[in-house]
Parts: sequence; structure tokens; C-alpha cells
Amino acid sequence: MDRIKAILNSPAPARWLFYGDSITHGALHTYGRRDFTEHFRERVLWEMRRSGDLVLNSAYSGFTTVELLRDFDFRAAAFRPTVAFVMIGTNDSGRETPPEEFSRQLGELVDRFAAINCLTVLQTSIPVLRDLISKYRSLPLLAESMRQFAARRGVPLVDHFDSWRKDPAEFHLHDDILHPNADGHVKIAHDLFKALGIFDPETSNVCRFFR
Repeated sequence: MDRIKAILNSPAPARWLFYGDSITHGALHTYGRRDFTEHFRERVLWEMRRSGDLVLNSAYSGFTTVELLRDFDFRAAAFRPTVAFVMIGTNDSGRETPPEEFSRQLGELVDRFAAINCLTVLQTSIPVLRDLISKYRSLPLLAESMRQFAARRGVPLVDHFDSWRKDPAEFHLHDDILHPNADGHVKIAHDLFKALGIFDPETSNVCRFFR
């Protein structure tokens, strides 16, 4: 994560890309409020005064690692990102993607970003609320597969799955069993800020749940 923090502390402009499925897409379940990528945009571009940066969100509902790879040139490479935040796994679990195949696809994604001089930050998906849908029973295994892959390859990781499982307020952060509500997106943003070393609730409105 040190290389990402160095970019945030550099005067050189950066392009930040968010890539993933419906959780990153942020549609519907926020009911018109901001998703976590929009909180990131305000924190970095406005509060940190990085006016030369761009924050781009090319995620789409229903995507798996297969779609991220399939659409890579159009949805990722075309923007020439400096850093890509990749949150994926929920729909892979629903489609019963084996952990070893999921890991292989993560490797291909990271390699393709590296080939365009882009650093990757991996993010585990949030857990299914109370494990209420058996269809997604493999999601903990995919989260662990991502952890192991990140450790093996030295790729920065933000472990939202673990953070949500330990949060006593988890029930109130979901809109439905799979998707975060607007407050859930605030939590995702805050956990990302903490990992990047830019969480400051004393001076930042974006780093607070309540204004």
C-alpha cells in the first residue's frame, strides 16, 4: 500500500479507477445517495485538493471476473488509470466459480493492469447478510482466495469482508441480503480511507457518518 500512499502524497495528477460489480456500481441500493467511489472522489479531489486527479467508476451490476477480463480494454485500459481498485467476488460465488479459478482470473487482471503501468488494489466483497442465501455459500472461500493471492503476489488488499463480519452494526449497513445501503457505502469508503492513511474524522466531513 506504500506505493499508493506515495501517489496520494505526490503533486503529480493521478487517475483512480474503480472496477467491479453492483456493489461498486452503486446503483439502486443507495436510493440517490452517494456510493463509496463518490465519497472517495470528494475526499481526494475536494478535501485533499487534488484537483488534477480523476476518479472513474466503470463497474456494472452482475459482473464477475469473467466480465472484468472480457471488457478490460474498453472499461479499464482505455482510461489509462494510475491505480485500479478491484472489488469482485459476489457474483463469482453465485455462479459457483471455484476458488482456484477465481485466483487465476485475479492474476490475469492484476497482470493486465501491470501491463498498462497501473497499480492494483484488491478489495474483498462484503459478506452476505447472516449467510441467508445458500447460493452464495462459497463467498467466504473466495474472500480467502483473494487474501491468499494478495499475500502471494504482494498486491495491496482492503478486506471489507472481514471488517463487515466484525462490525456489530452490519445488519444496518445492508439494503438487502447482498448489497450495502448508503450507510454501508460510507463504511466501505471509511475502511478504504483507513487503508490508504487518509481517514481523518476530525477535519473531514466525508470521514464521518454524521455531519
